[in-house]
Amino acid sequence: MRITSLALLSLSVLVASPARADLHIRRDHGGYVEEYKAKYKRIRDRKERVIIDGICNSACTLVFGIVPMNKICVTPKASVGFHQAYYDKAFTFGIKVTSAEGTSDLMSYYPETVKDWIRRNGGLTTEMKKIKNGRELWKIVDPCPEEW
Repeated sequence: MRITSLALLSLSVLVASPARADLHIRRDHGGYVEEYKAKYKRIRDRKERVIIDGICNSACTLVFGIVPMNKICVTPKASVGFHQAYYDKAFTFGIKVTSAEGTSDLMSYYPETVKDWIRRNGGLTTEMKKIKNGRELWKIVDPCPEEW
């Protein structure tokens, strides 16, 4: 196999460039908690950044408890929403049933800044409690620098 100078140049650029893949959250309404835990642990372990650039609700908010806060930022479009955990509807005949154990598990992941906001706003309930970008959200997570 022959290696061309162009191939060597391309390889040197790849090796010299840091491998970084940012997760851009734009419209994430949540889902299965265990899937989010695994996803965010992979991001944390790869030391990747998370940019919240839109909706991050429900299980999506686990990002605050798993990825280091200095690797997360919010853009002006950011919005986060919290509520109690629910059992999978497949096991509750399609009825939305809250899970005290699941809610406790969610809370155990959140940093104190998130827990404080939740407490100040009446705790987790069945209703979605949202924080839009601005001072309240910046008490939890930093706004993104312009280069992000």
